[in-house]
Amino acid sequence: MSRKFFGTDGIRGRANGKITPELALRVGQAAGMVFHRGDHRHRVVIGKDTRLSGYMIENALTAGFLSVGMDVLLLGPMPTPAIAMLSRSMRADLGVMISASHNPYEDNGIKLFGPDGYKLSDEIEKEIERLIDPSAAIRLSGSRDIGRARRLEGVHARYIEFAKRTLPRALDLDGMRIVVDCANGAGYRVAPEALWELGAEVIAIGAEPDGFNINRDVGSTAPNALQQKVREMRADIGIALDGDADRVMIIDEKGHVVDGDQLMAVIAESWHQDGRLSKPGIVATIMSNLGLERHLGSLGLALDRTAVGDRYVLEHMREHGFNVGGEQSGHIILSDYSTTGDGLIAALQVLAVVRREGRPVSEICHRFEPLPQILKNVQTRGGQPLKDQAVNRAIDQLRAQLGAAGRLVIRPSGTEPVIRVMAEGDDRDLVERVVDDVVEVISKAA
Repeated sequence: MSRKFFGTDGIRGRANGKITPELALRVGQAAGMVFHRGDHRHRVVIGKDTRLSGYMIENALTAGFLSVGMDVLLLGPMPTPAIAMLSRSMRADLGVMISASHNPYEDNGIKLFGPDGYKLSDEIEKEIERLIDPSAAIRLSGSRDIGRARRLEGVHARYIEFAKRTLPRALDLDGMRIVVDCANGAGYRVAPEALWELGAEVIAIGAEPDGFNINRDVGSTAPNALQQKVREMRADIGIALDGDADRVMIIDEKGHVVDGDQLMAVIAESWHQDGRLSKPGIVATIMSNLGLERHLGSLGLALDRTAVGDRYVLEHMREHGFNVGGEQSGHIILSDYSTTGDGLIAALQVLAVVRREGRPVSEICHRFEPLPQILKNVQTRGGQPLKDQAVNRAIDQLRAQLGAAGRLVIRPSGTEPVIRVMAEGDDRDLVERVVDDVVEVISKAA
């Protein structure tokens, strides 16, 4: 069965385009039926980011869940990792996050978590897809068994305490000046409060959501505002979250961006020294820089690579016993604490290293020199050029030019009608030439 609704990270699309109240209602009913297991009173927790359309989707989902006999606990704006955590701690049968992550406000999405706090398996998503289809019969509850809904206040404090407990008991952030960019998104309340409670002087930007400004010129995908603020305030560090706070970028005291590869290197090396790595290595995607792989190798640590998407990183971590993984984009998964990427907790782990070593962030977070890496997108216009044998022969010839000291990665985007072409190697001119030649080959066939 082809996947009509679910992508690599839940269901996502334009609000009132793909993501309509009718679809949200049906998702609530379908997911409620799938997770209606046993005779106990079933419950689902629902969180959201700050998009205007979140109100509409929240109410439609709620109606769907109630109609199949599930109670609904509405948590309001909360980070995605908080919903994953609260699904477990509140003994819910299901957790739902309404968010389109780093996308603009016009988009929205629905992410689902099981009672263990993990994203759903492909098999369960396929079963939910089958029931979403209008031709599938929905088993509505009898009048006496319709669910109840209530809104919980103050739940954000539970997540703040959970995040703070991931740090050593004696560690605090006294004397540190931190600028945190909340992307006008789901972390706008919890991130500044957590850092303040740990003793830091906190300057918050992107913390005034209005329903329309999520991710707009702020957040981890638009770090310029944070870079300027860190320099202006002479801060020790800047922390940039995305719209649902499951990814993070760091800005050092000089205003330079630190990506997820460097952050994974910092955490992996620290945990390795402390004997906290469950296996001698970490998990990242095919997009992580070859410099990270070489650096870890010099420490006797492996880098296992997966397809792009934090769900694939997590699946590999669970299957093979790793407890550190992530993506260059800033999704950092620390499975000792979280069942999904958590921007705040990843930032706290980096801050712990900064405090312990007593050196500037620019030194702490520069563990290796990245190799030149070039990424370009090719519009496909609905074609499938990667199935063309002549195209693949040309790509193989270009890959051979990079040799063993470089990498060429070509993959269709999971969210846009484009093919992403990435190459890296020691010779920047060669890398650029190979990428341009691959783009030309694919463009002619697209």
